[in-house]
Amino acid sequence: MLRPTHRLPLILQRFRHAKTHWSELRKKQFPKDRALENFDDFYGSVFGARWKSVRIALQCEHKYIALVNQFGDTEDTIRLLQSDGAISLRDIYLARKSALANGEDQQQQLAAGGKVFKMGDRVAAFQANQERSETDSLYRANPSAAPSSLSTSNSGSDSSAEAKVVDYKQSLDKSLKDDSEIDYQRMVDPAVGTAAALHEFVPASKLKGMEDYVFESEHYKYYSNSTDFPLKIEMDESFTIPEQLHLYTYERANVSTFRCPRKCSTGVLSHFLFDGASCLPPLALNVQPGDRVLDACAAPGGKSLLLLQTLHPGTMVMNDLQESRCNRIRQLMRQYLYDFDEKWKQKRCFITQSDARNLQEHSMYDRVLVDVPCTNDRHSVMENDNNIFKPSRVKERLRLPELQASILGNCLKLLRPGGTLVYSTCSLSPVQNDGVVHMALSNVFSEIGMTVTIKDLSLMMQPLTDIFKFANPTTLKYGQLVLPFLPANFGPMYICKMVRNE
Repeated sequence: MLRPTHRLPLILQRFRHAKTHWSELRKKQFPKDRALENFDDFYGSVFGARWKSVRIALQCEHKYIALVNQFGDTEDTIRLLQSDGAISLRDIYLARKSALANGEDQQQQLAAGGKVFKMGDRVAAFQANQERSETDSLYRANPSAAPSSLSTSNSGSDSSAEAKVVDYKQSLDKSLKDDSEIDYQRMVDPAVGTAAALHEFVPASKLKGMEDYVFESEHYKYYSNSTDFPLKIEMDESFTIPEQLHLYTYERANVSTFRCPRKCSTGVLSHFLFDGASCLPPLALNVQPGDRVLDACAAPGGKSLLLLQTLHPGTMVMNDLQESRCNRIRQLMRQYLYDFDEKWKQKRCFITQSDARNLQEHSMYDRVLVDVPCTNDRHSVMENDNNIFKPSRVKERLRLPELQASILGNCLKLLRPGGTLVYSTCSLSPVQNDGVVHMALSNVFSEIGMTVTIKDLSLMMQPLTDIFKFANPTTLKYGQLVLPFLPANFGPMYICKMVRNE
């Protein structure tokens, strides 16, 4: 006799994919996705049609320049690089500079005509739109109904709060008048039990937790066009590439890669590879023999290494905020400078750990390089690690211009009268570039009455246009900007040179 089998009910259950599954990863928004979305909005408005080509180049690997280490087997290294097809940056510069000599009249017109600054209106328009959209989304259920006059300032002033309460009260009164079916029997009677507390209820005038909130539009308010300090801009004629400095690159549209550095007979590495645009700030500094030089934000140390390779600094101070970053500088110098710990300290080469905003060696330096922390645009769209667009770093990112201006303002005080400072970032943002320069110059003038002369590098950079892609100089008020461009994928790099007046 067959026994009846008991069938268990079949329960279908859908299991979620693991967090590493492609379908889950596609739904997640990573920091580099946030960065690209932010850049599309801001840079798309600022750079217009040019942003498309810059965007593509920004997401591709950047192009390198090789700095030959003259403390190694210099001639052998140069011979190997030339056999690979690399060409000297100095040879390109001198050849192009000679060819441009025939267009001297045009250069003189450029020098005499001055700049026509066109970026300010675009940044102001974008900031106004950003502020309006934030106000609409925050204070209204229906974004299209929000008044554009509402302020997004997080100062929490009493006047703004009262204005919002009045606005809400008027809206409530109007809705009550329009409603003819109000049940007055359900009104709260203050004489009954705990209803007195309800009767005295006051509606909220602020959003709880908004005390430390920073609006995205606050970032763009650091950008200003109004000049409230004496300003002098003149053409620079002192840009040179020292003969003892050996920089090699490939011609435009040549995407060949350099061979890896090798160990030389002296125990140091043969050459150093870095983004080609990074060589421009230390070259623009134009260090002279015996100068006392400060690299205020030196890590990882490539620009300081280039300055030391010129053999010009009498004293070289490499500073950074964190111990780990100072260790990176020290490690790099040990790899490229023979007997760095002993021999180079005798040559007055130092690594210091300090906040550049708190350095007190006023009027002590002939040359100061200020390569400030920034959004690091190429890294932000390529990597998720250490990305400043992480949700946990929103406040840090939005207040970057304030930090940058503080560093620049203090470093200007470290210059002796007549000394030269170069400010640089690896960002395309006009706020972090011209905006920070403007803010710092305004601050130092109001604090101690200091004035500077801006050195216009557009004429001196013309011979390098065969290698680098520069933004139109008439769109920038203070500096020069190297744009990422696929045939010449360097940068981004902003460079502004200034001299402290007597």
